[in-house]
Amino acid sequence: MKIGCIQLNVGFGKVEENFERAEDKIREAAKNGAEIIVLPEMWNTGYALEKLPELADINGERTKAFLAKLAKELDVHIVGGSVSTKKGDKFYNTMYTFDRNGELVGEYSKAHLFRLMDEHLYLEAGDEMNRFALDDIEAAGVICYDIRFPEWLRAHALQGAKVLFVPAQWPTPRIDHWKTLLQARAIENQCFVIAVNRISKKVENFNGQSMIIQPWGEVLWVGAEDEEVAVIDVDFSIVDEVRGRIPVYDDRRPGLYHDVVVKG
Repeated sequence: MKIGCIQLNVGFGKVEENFERAEDKIREAAKNGAEIIVLPEMWNTGYALEKLPELADINGERTKAFLAKLAKELDVHIVGGSVSTKKGDKFYNTMYTFDRNGELVGEYSKAHLFRLMDEHLYLEAGDEMNRFALDDIEAAGVICYDIRFPEWLRAHALQGAKVLFVPAQWPTPRIDHWKTLLQARAIENQCFVIAVNRISKKVENFNGQSMIIQPWGEVLWVGAEDEEVAVIDVDFSIVDEVRGRIPVYDDRRPGLYHDVVVKG
């Protein structure tokens, strides 16, 4: 299956510009044969957290209508990265996924908030998992900082996910962590990891280097350090092969992990 990764140049607080740019890039990816298209984290506003009261998408309605229309029109699945949303009087970092029929198949708010960017001061953490299927491919989605919590990603893999989608705004100073953590998550869960980072070299320092990693840990593609739309062919059938050759899931001993008593 062909995966379209959109390494977007996200404008800080520039909602209209970001929607226009996202649509152009989604159409470009579809034109180049992408069947699943993936956007980065918080692409509608960037990390303009102090401006969320005026910028956040109320109940995600604009984003959902936007993604549903394009998914159905272009006959593609869209893993919609994430956007800032307002639900009631609270704000969230929310990921929407639409299938090729324009149906919402996944909705998830970031579970682990990144204190170094003050997310916890402005956003509410989600507490629901994010499992969905695209055609017959069992998948899951998490957001950026979530990848530092292997138990969270393993929980999704244990429920059948064969590919983990990771939209992000991962900064340049810690880009080596990004690469290493993504490879580790692919190897330990014996699944594909498709991670899409943003670009910005003005207000914030983000340098892309999005990645597609197969279950053996081999890196199939790394994005450039600039805006890019890449379409990469991925064979999801190798997940079963890898899991059959090294039966990690059969050899787990959950009782050791969940019943440990910490003595003070």
